[in-house]
Amino acid sequence: MSGQLMTGLSATLPPMRIARIGFRALQAPAGDGIVMSFAPLRRRAAALVFVETDDGLTGVGESWVNHPPWALAERQETIRQGVAPLLTGRDARDPQGIHSLLLRELLPLGRQWGAPGPIWQAISGVDIALWDLLGHATGQSSSVLLGGTRLREKIAVYASSLGPKAVGEQAEACAKAGFTTVKLRVGFGRATDLANLQAIREAMGDSVTVVADANQAWDLEEAIAIAPELRRHGVSIVEEPLAGDFLEQLEEFHRRTGLLVATGENVYGARALTSYLRSAAVAVVQPDVSKTGGLTEAYEVCRLAAETGTAVWPHMYGGAIGFGATLQLAACGPNVEQVEYDVRANPLRDPLLKDPPVPRNGVVGLPARPGLGIELTETVSRLTTVAGEAAGQREGMP
Repeated sequence: MSGQLMTGLSATLPPMRIARIGFRALQAPAGDGIVMSFAPLRRRAAALVFVETDDGLTGVGESWVNHPPWALAERQETIRQGVAPLLTGRDARDPQGIHSLLLRELLPLGRQWGAPGPIWQAISGVDIALWDLLGHATGQSSSVLLGGTRLREKIAVYASSLGPKAVGEQAEACAKAGFTTVKLRVGFGRATDLANLQAIREAMGDSVTVVADANQAWDLEEAIAIAPELRRHGVSIVEEPLAGDFLEQLEEFHRRTGLLVATGENVYGARALTSYLRSAAVAVVQPDVSKTGGLTEAYEVCRLAAETGTAVWPHMYGGAIGFGATLQLAACGPNVEQVEYDVRANPLRDPLLKDPPVPRNGVVGLPARPGLGIELTETVSRLTTVAGEAAGQREGMP
């Protein structure tokens, strides 16, 4: 990881002691029939994490809580009982050091619990908040602090969240908006999946890139059986085709079908993704800043991807803060080619932002203001359903 510029800038700052860890759980109706192959998404949710210093500075992050429905309650307790006692009183100038501390102290608990994912997701929210906080303290964007420089000022976005119903209308809207890559949810039965692929081609033509996202719906033989039809409709990349997302099976799928794989949103940490990055089957890795360990870990994934020549398309299906953090990663991350953009109405994304970044002709500008480069509106307070403070100090902490 870079860290050199961040260390130099933060060294000029006085110590920033963490005084409070705050948590807000936001919910709003999904409203328009969001369905994945494994379950519907009946409500939009976002877990916001606030890190406040003793001199009044605040950074905000987001932890992924789309599934299961009780994820918000779990995340609040992980932040309150697990994270806050470790961080209260510590110096906030070193996000990478704090990231290492949280991994060291909390991942063993996640292994014993049998649920390491929620631990990674909680750490993600805190890590994003710390980079936002440091950006406000230094007057620099999180991307400059994280990567040492900004590699780009705009990025291509692909239209996500098409299907399983009204795909023709959705595809027509994407065409009018100028998107050149779209992602269709599949795994709803052969007839439905193929009809939806045909609807996209009829609405958008043959030049658009279509990614099929199965959300791990198929076993190996099911995926191999439908592969010729996917290829016939011009699909060359399939996201998470296989249940379990095991690399050996993904490689067999690739050998037997010729189709390439996109994966990574449910692989936690850069170390776990290393074998995927080295595989000829995996064309695209998709770290999610709100799931896989925050900006610190997602940037490391980008760095490793550059070494293997693997494309990075950050996953993003959350709220305003996760979106802002993803755009900061896009500004500085090596090998980031495009980012995911949910084309459905999301009351926890654009309505929560002043001057939200909006794609134009399939491209979005990357905010360069301090921290995450975005500003929340007062709508956040009206959407808060659970608000709390998680403060405390672990006995014996220096």
